[in-house]
Amino acid sequence: MLLRGNKTGRRPLYHNNITKINQCLINLIMKQNNSGSKAYLFSIVLVAVLGGLLFGYDTAVISGAEKGLQAFFLGAEDFTYTDSWHGFTCASALIGCIIGSAVSGYLASNWGRKKSLIFAGIMFFISALGSMEPEFLFFEHGHADFPLLIAFNIYRVIGGVGVGLASAICPMYIAEVAPSNIRGTLVSWNQFAIIFGQLVVYMVNFFILGDHTNPVIESIGQGMSAVMPGSDPWTIATGWRYMFGSEAVPAGLFAILICFVPETPRYLVMAGQDTKALAVLTKINGDAAGHEILDEIKNTVTEKTERVFTYGVLVIFVGIMLSVFQQAVGINAVLYYAPRIFGDMGMENPMMQTIIMGVVNILFTLVAIFTVEKWGRKLLLITGSVGMAVGAFGVALTFGHAGLELVTMLSIMVYSASFMMSWGPICWVLISEIFPNTIRGAAVAIAVAFQWIFNWLVSASFVPMFNMQTAGDPNFGHWFTYALYGLICVLAAVFVWRLVPETKGKTLEDMTKLWKKG
Repeated sequence: MLLRGNKTGRRPLYHNNITKINQCLINLIMKQNNSGSKAYLFSIVLVAVLGGLLFGYDTAVISGAEKGLQAFFLGAEDFTYTDSWHGFTCASALIGCIIGSAVSGYLASNWGRKKSLIFAGIMFFISALGSMEPEFLFFEHGHADFPLLIAFNIYRVIGGVGVGLASAICPMYIAEVAPSNIRGTLVSWNQFAIIFGQLVVYMVNFFILGDHTNPVIESIGQGMSAVMPGSDPWTIATGWRYMFGSEAVPAGLFAILICFVPETPRYLVMAGQDTKALAVLTKINGDAAGHEILDEIKNTVTEKTERVFTYGVLVIFVGIMLSVFQQAVGINAVLYYAPRIFGDMGMENPMMQTIIMGVVNILFTLVAIFTVEKWGRKLLLITGSVGMAVGAFGVALTFGHAGLELVTMLSIMVYSASFMMSWGPICWVLISEIFPNTIRGAAVAIAVAFQWIFNWLVSASFVPMFNMQTAGDPNFGHWFTYALYGLICVLAAVFVWRLVPETKGKTLEDMTKLWKKG
């Protein structure tokens, strides 16, 4: 019997079952609306972190290519390619990084985060092809001279502009779309992408080199170097070109995919597009949370002043010094010149040692990703600073001493791994979240510009400083360089302990209250 107790006015049984099914569907839909779509969030973050991968790829591609590039320009007849010129050429992309990061605030505020990242992808693509073939249209292929050196450096600067934009805007983009409880983890994935990009290019360089070898280059004094007889001519003429050109593939992919992600809700609110902002927030966070977050954004974005020092000098100082210390500890000197360093240590296969270091870096970046929301930002930074100091002082004490090569290599690994679990990802997390909404674009631009300025200073000074010699100590530059980096690591730990606030679990809107209170 499908009917039960009609005389009492009860509904048919099948009607009750359909009602229950409908209610379950409604509850399921409401649950999805209330929780948002994690798949959607992760998909747009995945596209954004491709910018981080390109950041790592572009800055580390020089590690495998720099010896072949140096040997190529040492063959120039119209000028002398000194060690200083080589240091400048290896670091020239960083000039573009300074420019890109300096204008990132203006572009992010006026073009939006999405369009700025599209522009960055185009810059990456142009740089990859131009660095591979700097002779294009204007010069004779394979003829090294001073005008060609200028052209090559211009293409590297163009790529640097893309890196500078991506370094500032990718973490900003992720921070502005991510829920507060997982923001640190998601922004840390950007650092993972940077390190992964470096590992990828280490491996790409390794496979491009194949059976060929990097040229043997020795210092001949007075800031000069020479290519030793028997060096592989293919590496000098062609190998470095393929290494730079390989970046065109991920660059083109990023430029296309970024067109399909939404603009960030916070920029949409600042642009007066509340409806679009609510749609994105709802899809990510659910209906109720989306409306609540939108109200919080509108309350902070519409404040009456947006001057960069509205919240005092301290917040800007902390942001700048986070950037300065991240570079002044010297990590990029290791990342950019890893094969040269391992070669000077007497390692038989420096490119393979560089790949091993890249794998270690990946693993320790994962440590930061999975602990940043549990341990907090400050503890990771202080712990990493201490570990880096131990590693740097270990290199200073053992580099160049016969029989201690393994200790030196392990010290470099400790130094690098400690950076990857702390200053590497956590600095970007803090820079992306520490500034109040109304000054974030300009403040991030200032902080990241200082980061690239010090990145350039460290990278350009490393080779001359590392090669310094005294009459009584031919290894003076080796131990002095790493002892200096170790001392800076100690100062970084003290800075974090005394001045950097803990931001774990705070919303971006909470930063306004944090710095107003301070």
